[in-house]
Amino acid sequence: MRLILAEPFKSLWAGRDAFAEVEKLQGEIFRELEGRRTLRTEIDGRGYFVKIHRGIGWGEIVKNLSTAKVPVLGAGQEWRAIQRLHEVGVPTMTAVAYGERGSNPATQHSFIVTEELAPTVSLEDFSADWSKTPPEPRLKRALIDEVARMTGDMHRAGVNHRDCYICHFLLHTDKKVTAEHFRLSLIDLHRAQVRSTTPPRWRDKDLAGLYFSALNIGLTHRDKLRFLKGYFRKPLRDVLRDEAALLAWLAAKAAKLQTRYDRKYAPGTRG
Repeated sequence: MRLILAEPFKSLWAGRDAFAEVEKLQGEIFRELEGRRTLRTEIDGRGYFVKIHRGIGWGEIVKNLSTAKVPVLGAGQEWRAIQRLHEVGVPTMTAVAYGERGSNPATQHSFIVTEELAPTVSLEDFSADWSKTPPEPRLKRALIDEVARMTGDMHRAGVNHRDCYICHFLLHTDKKVTAEHFRLSLIDLHRAQVRSTTPPRWRDKDLAGLYFSALNIGLTHRDKLRFLKGYFRKPLRDVLRDEAALLAWLAAKAAKLQTRYDRKYAPGTRG
């Protein structure tokens, strides 16, 4: 069993079974599945996000593996990813409680509680009107540079996100957002994987997802080149030469994802 508690949960659950107490937390439910629950709760006026994993069963594990998917077995993946990102200076959530009980991956009970990041807006929402109303150029360039830095540092640290879209980059709005003063945080790491190095296959999947999610926000060719230079941290001439195969694959993969998205959400299509 593993149990790590910081305040306010260290005091709140002192002398109690943390695994029973986390199940009692009430608030706004964001996801309710048989093996997983996600909610927002408040304690002493502060917001927290709670993710509880109760095991997905061997049937679901086998189903995932048979389709070449990596199953999410518990809160440990997100806990480890958060710790690694903090170590390398990639802004992300702050975990204040983590527990894991049971050695059977099909029935393991685990949870993670993170501080709410508020007030914030996702980059997806912040950039929604860019194609019609372009942002101030210096701010756009600064945001591209920071997303490139964060993504590159994440991958160099051995973390791949597996849901790497601009909606998972939160822009803090407690202060006026300017090119000189802004703050981004990366969230939703429950599917993330942590290794000593990120395999190219998983790095490329993250990059394809990020590219796809930014297809329709009005980025120019120069904007995309700016991201590549910041992500790879080497002269653009070298990037275009050394990564030509990757760049062609990314364009094809993003187009494929867009076609799938359009088909799924076409008018008259049932969800």
